[in-house]
Amino acid sequence: MALDASAVVRCRRRVHLDHDPDAVSSPRAQADPALEQRRSDARTHRRELGERMSAGLAEGWVSIPEGSHRERAHATREALEAGAAYIWNAVLPMDAERGRVGDADLLVRAEDGGYRPLIVVRHRVTDPGSGALTGPIDRPHGELAAPDPERRARSHTRDQLRLAHLTRMLGDLGRATARGPALGGVIGLDADVVVWHDLSGPSWPGGRSTLDEYDARFTDRLAVAAAAAERLEALAQPSRITECRHCQWWPTCEPVLANRGDISLVLRGEDANALREAGIATVAALAAMDPAAEPPVPLHGTPFPDAVALARAHRRDLSLVRRVAEVKVPRADIELDVDMESFGESGAYLWGCLLTTPGGDELADLVGEAPGYRAFATWEPVPTVDEARSFAEFWGWLRNLRARCTEHGLSFAAYCYNEQAENRWLYASADRFAGRPGIPPREEITAFVESDSWVDLFAVVSEWFLCAHGKGLKRVAPVAGFRWRDPEAGGENSMRWYRAAVGMDGDAPDPAQRQRLLHYNADDVHATQTLRAWLCSPALAEVPLASEL
Repeated sequence: MALDASAVVRCRRRVHLDHDPDAVSSPRAQADPALEQRRSDARTHRRELGERMSAGLAEGWVSIPEGSHRERAHATREALEAGAAYIWNAVLPMDAERGRVGDADLLVRAEDGGYRPLIVVRHRVTDPGSGALTGPIDRPHGELAAPDPERRARSHTRDQLRLAHLTRMLGDLGRATARGPALGGVIGLDADVVVWHDLSGPSWPGGRSTLDEYDARFTDRLAVAAAAAERLEALAQPSRITECRHCQWWPTCEPVLANRGDISLVLRGEDANALREAGIATVAALAAMDPAAEPPVPLHGTPFPDAVALARAHRRDLSLVRRVAEVKVPRADIELDVDMESFGESGAYLWGCLLTTPGGDELADLVGEAPGYRAFATWEPVPTVDEARSFAEFWGWLRNLRARCTEHGLSFAAYCYNEQAENRWLYASADRFAGRPGIPPREEITAFVESDSWVDLFAVVSEWFLCAHGKGLKRVAPVAGFRWRDPEAGGENSMRWYRAAVGMDGDAPDPAQRQRLLHYNADDVHATQTLRAWLCSPALAEVPLASEL
C-alpha cells in the first residue's frame, strides 16, 4: 500500500473509504465538472510552463516522457543516477516499505548533488508585502533564494505538505540535498518567480516544522488506510467538514451523519471533536443542555450559548435565529449593491451594481443616475489588459456617484456580501494595472474599503444571527424571500458559463452564456438588496430569538 501527498490533506474518513474494499458499491457523487475543468487548466498551465523552462534551461534538462507509472519511475531513476540538472515530469519510485508514492513537476539538482522538489500550481502563491523567499525562475535553485522586499508568501498548506512528501521520498532514496535547510519550490499562476518554502523551519503551531507536521499526518493516514484495507476496526468515522461539499463520498457519509444526528451537523472542527470526547456526540444532546451553564469543555470556534441555540435551531429546521430583538443595518439616501465575478485567480471580469434610492425617487435625479442594475465587464478571456478598462470604468462611475452624493449632501452606502472577495480584487486590480488610464492608486481603494460607506452584509448577518444551515448568500437570501432565476446559479457553475461566454476552449464565444452571467450577477445584487430591506422590515419579527428556542 502506498499513499500520495494528497492523503495528508484529506479527511481521514475519505482516506478510509478510498481503501475500504467494502465501500466499492457505496454511493458516490458524480464528478464535479468545474473541478475537472480546473484540473485540466492546471495541466495546461504546467505544460506551458514546462515548455518555457525547458527552452531556457536546455543544458542538463531531462523531460520524463508520458507512459505508465512504472515506465516514468524507471526513467526518473535513470535521470537521477545520471545526475541530470533538471528532471521534468518526474515520478519517484514507489517506496513500498514506507508506503509512499509521488510525482514532482521538477527535480532540481543542488550544489551537493542532491535534489530539491519543485511543483507548479495554478493559483497565486504570493501577495504584496515582504519576506517571501524567492528566486529567479530561469535559475530555479534553492541556493539563490532570498527574502523578497515586494512579496509575502501565501499560506497554502497543500503545497507545503506536498513538498514535504517529495522531500521525504528523495531522502528515502538517498537523493535529497543535505546542505542547508530543507527547501521546496513552488511556481504559481503568475510564473514570475520561484517561491521557496523552508520545510524544516518552525512555521507551524508549537514550533513544529512542515516536515514534522507531514510526518505526523502521514503516519496517521497510513494507519487509517491500512485498517480499512484489512477490514479492521475503522480508525476514522464520518464528521462533517468543509471538504464534504466537494467530496465524492458525501452521499455515503451524509445519511450516516443524519441518522446519528451527529454533532458536526452544527459544529465542525475542534469544537465538534471536543464535545464528542466529552460525551456530547449528537445535536439532540447539545440542544438539551442549558446554554447558561458552564460548558462541558472549552469551545474555540463558537460560544457555548450559541452552540446550544444552533443545535435547537437545527432540530426545528430553522435557517436563521436572531441574537437580538432589533437588528442594526446601516442605511443611506443612495444605496449601491456591488457584486464582482472573477475567473479563479485569472482576473475579475465583471463588476455589477444595483442603484436604489431609499431616500426618494427624486434623489436619483439629483445625482444624475437612474436606479437599476448596470454592469462593467470585459469579455476578453482574463487575464487581459481589457480588464483594466472595465475596472477603470467601474471605479470612475463609483467615484463620480459618491462625489455627487457629497455635493448634494446625500448619504451614500455601498453593500456587498462577504467583502473578502471584492476587497481582494479591488486591491489586485489597482496593483496590477497601476498607471493605466482611470486606475486609482491603492490609497484610494484603502480609503473606500475602510470607510463607513462600504458595508459587508455578511458581517451584519454574522453579528446579529445564528445560521444553522450556513451563512452564504444562497442560504440566507431565500429566507428573505429571494429566488435566483437560474436553477443552476452558483459560483462553480458560473466558471463553466464563463468559459463558454468567452470561447476559452476554442469554440466561438457564446452570447447566451454572457447574458446568463449578467442575469446571475444581477440576481446576486438584487439578493443583497432584498436581504437588506427584509432585515429592516417588520417581517424580521417572525424570525425566532435564540433566547426563545
